[in-house]
Amino acid sequence: MDFAEQGGRARAASRVLATTDRATKDRALHAMADALLAAREEILTANRADTDAAEQAGTAASLVDRLRLTGARLEGMASGLRQLAGLPDPVGDVVRGWTNANGVEVRQVRVPFGVVAIIYEARPNVTADAGGIALKSGNAVLLRGSSSALNSNTAVVSALQQGLTDTGLPADCIQLVTGGREVTAELMAARGVVDVLIPRGGAGLINAVVEGAKVPVIETGTGNCHLFVDADADQEQALRILLNAKVQRPSVCNALETLLVHQSVAESFVPKAVAALGEHGVTVHAETRFAELAGADQVVPAIDDDFEGEWLSLDLSAKVVDSLDEALEHVRRHSTGHSETIVTENLASARRWQAEVDAAAVLVNASSRFVDGEEFGFGAEIGISTQKLHARGPMGLPEMTSTKYLVTGTGQVRG
Repeated sequence: MDFAEQGGRARAASRVLATTDRATKDRALHAMADALLAAREEILTANRADTDAAEQAGTAASLVDRLRLTGARLEGMASGLRQLAGLPDPVGDVVRGWTNANGVEVRQVRVPFGVVAIIYEARPNVTADAGGIALKSGNAVLLRGSSSALNSNTAVVSALQQGLTDTGLPADCIQLVTGGREVTAELMAARGVVDVLIPRGGAGLINAVVEGAKVPVIETGTGNCHLFVDADADQEQALRILLNAKVQRPSVCNALETLLVHQSVAESFVPKAVAALGEHGVTVHAETRFAELAGADQVVPAIDDDFEGEWLSLDLSAKVVDSLDEALEHVRRHSTGHSETIVTENLASARRWQAEVDAAAVLVNASSRFVDGEEFGFGAEIGISTQKLHARGPMGLPEMTSTKYLVTGTGQVRG
């Protein structure tokens, strides 16, 4: 099937979904979850083919981890779909409404976009998350995954489509777009077919889509996430947050990439932090003052580029700063606008951090790993937006809708 035909089918399916009631969509989500688990062996076998090929090609371990599915991760995908079924349906929600002096009623209500396209790298769990969120928000979805996950995505989409047809909805509500680079170009240029395009992946993919797309784009950003240990930090609390944010799952966008430590607590905190990180295999890329306090043999020297982007691995940039002001300036210069954390018992410092840091999520005394749609109670998420228009932060169901105005009169005309 060529892309033009897929796009036409998606548009037709979107018209069905636009008027599908919540009960039917929720039944479909449960059926999709059931179908995923029923196809467990087929999906995991397909995924093993993808991960084996990635390992043979010398793919970095962090990227193979993003690609890998396990029984537990598959259960999590199914659970995410069931959670979506339990959430309120945003379609039809009244954002605001009023009656004009002339008696004309005006209501702004949430409506689906129509056809959503998503271009993403590896992570076949995104396939289920995106399919479920699109369905619940009344959108048909075109999924363009990476070639490295083709077997996995094909198996997952097949199961999701089985759940749709079991419920009487069109299988074309969720489609996998395959083919070469020319198909990606078609997708990005499909005005009139695709209503909104969401890239989800590394900086290279996101920049390519933002710069090359002719359809509206919601930008999901990379996560150069910082943790600042303030002069008034509870150091044991800071250590717990540091390890969780860096070590729990280093290959994801809300993992910690840079540690900043106030100079007044650096002498006591830095050695403890480096020792604890070392126990978990973390390589610390330290600027001069941090390295001197850690012991030069415990760290590697940092270069300027080490503070610029995501490691997505068991690596961490680290620096001692003289003040809260210096920490804020460092974050302003290097942040990608994702998630930024301060650990402090000083209320004034906490308030300044939250007021002055410009990011989708600004945290006080909590791990950046909480910046996630499921952790926020959204069910699965479509991604984390770092832009400022339409949606910012984890994108759940409301963020996958637009609005329209419903205007009702009794024959009024404008004078």
